[in-house]
Amino acid sequence: MRICLVATFPPSGRQLNEYAFHIARELQSNPEIELTILADELTDYDFATDKNGNAINTSQLAELPGFNVIRCWKFGGLANPVRLLKTIRRLKPDVVWYNLVFSTFATPEKPFAAFAGLSAPALTRAAGFFTHITLHHIVEHVDFAAAGVRREKLIRMGSYVATKALLKANSVSVLLPGYRRTLASKYSAQNVLLGSHGTFAPIPNAPDFTKRGNPDLRILAIGHWGTYKRLETLIEAFPAVLKKIPNARLIIAGANQHTKAGYWESIRDAQTAGLPIEFRGYVSEDAIPELFQTTSVLALPYDSATGSSGPAHQACEYGVPIVCADIGDFREMAADEGMAIRFYKIGDAADLAEQFIQILRSPELQHQMADQNFAAGVEMSIASVVRNYLRWFDLQKCKRALRATRRLQKLRSYWLRALPARKASAGLTSQEALPVLRGDGLNNGHSRVPAGSYAHVDKGHDSFPWSPPEVLEDPSNGVGD
Repeated sequence: MRICLVATFPPSGRQLNEYAFHIARELQSNPEIELTILADELTDYDFATDKNGNAINTSQLAELPGFNVIRCWKFGGLANPVRLLKTIRRLKPDVVWYNLVFSTFATPEKPFAAFAGLSAPALTRAAGFFTHITLHHIVEHVDFAAAGVRREKLIRMGSYVATKALLKANSVSVLLPGYRRTLASKYSAQNVLLGSHGTFAPIPNAPDFTKRGNPDLRILAIGHWGTYKRLETLIEAFPAVLKKIPNARLIIAGANQHTKAGYWESIRDAQTAGLPIEFRGYVSEDAIPELFQTTSVLALPYDSATGSSGPAHQACEYGVPIVCADIGDFREMAADEGMAIRFYKIGDAADLAEQFIQILRSPELQHQMADQNFAAGVEMSIASVVRNYLRWFDLQKCKRALRATRRLQKLRSYWLRALPARKASAGLTSQEALPVLRGDGLNNGHSRVPAGSYAHVDKGHDSFPWSPPEVLEDPSNGVGD
């Protein structure tokens, strides 16, 4: 099977590049898959900085070995649909798989470029290619005020049209049950599947508690900072934790969100000297295992949610307890995937500090939450997630082949029915044939076609309409089929 994966891809520093890497790595390990990654062009990313606050220069970074990457679209470019479609037509894949958020192709400051990019899946399907989207968030579940987005009404109107365009793909996967319900109720969508974010380790390794609390009890916060992921409440809560847990240490890792360059650096510069707070900036993929293996608890200090949490799934991968803002989407994620998460009231530093203290004071609670999260992670490995996607793609490929076979059978049946009539009419003289034609109404300006001569008219819709069952996920929480 030939697959084109349209995504941001390392060494790009843009959102979802790490997720695309793990999807691509799993696809690449399958000998039956021929993978081509259609990725974003590399630029300098002033929002992605190292621990010293220096921007990462991607021009000095090489493409990851072992991947066939074609960088054929540009962030913020209006011509992205044309460039993508031109490349896709040349490659002729069996499946075109888009890995998207609404800001994948441009920020809200460039709405026309953003919409142009989001229209690419619909154009891809219209060009005759099977098109699937993994959509990591939907606008209806985003708190624009918390995310710092201006012109909310205008953006929501545009996002509604963009969502309608995205749903023109053959199928769309979302990663939270609430998203699927919203798309079904508001947009009457019948091609939406419920999938799982998944954990990234090819082979899960149980947590090694000798690496934790030795000597520091580490609180980790990692993400793209500055919009709905913010550090103010966490920084305010940490001194209260230190009073009760003197060997606590706060690790803040990750880049700024691409519209908030310099955000975490400003938080760092405002801190009192001597506090055990470490800012690591952008963390490379090979440094992630050590970072999580030495962490006692993961913090998710969000003001709102825009999708299933990647750091939460990484915590499950390494068996790390989680403390999270009390957001409805995250409560649903925890219940649906069996995660051990303690919730605090959004913006309440005292409540956040209390949750940290209860976990860090109790080795028994740490072990219990860690074991539960690791067990949840084993059930939703990236291998099982990708396997379910491939099963879905295979099923659709079989359906398309069956539809083609049925069309050929109908065409053959049509000609077989028409053949005796042609032979019979060939034996008539012109004088004998004339009354026959007139009897069919030729004289009064009308003609009648025998009912048996009608062929099936394909209106362009799938012959197998979508009617997925209410619960599509299997025990791995991957995409149903």
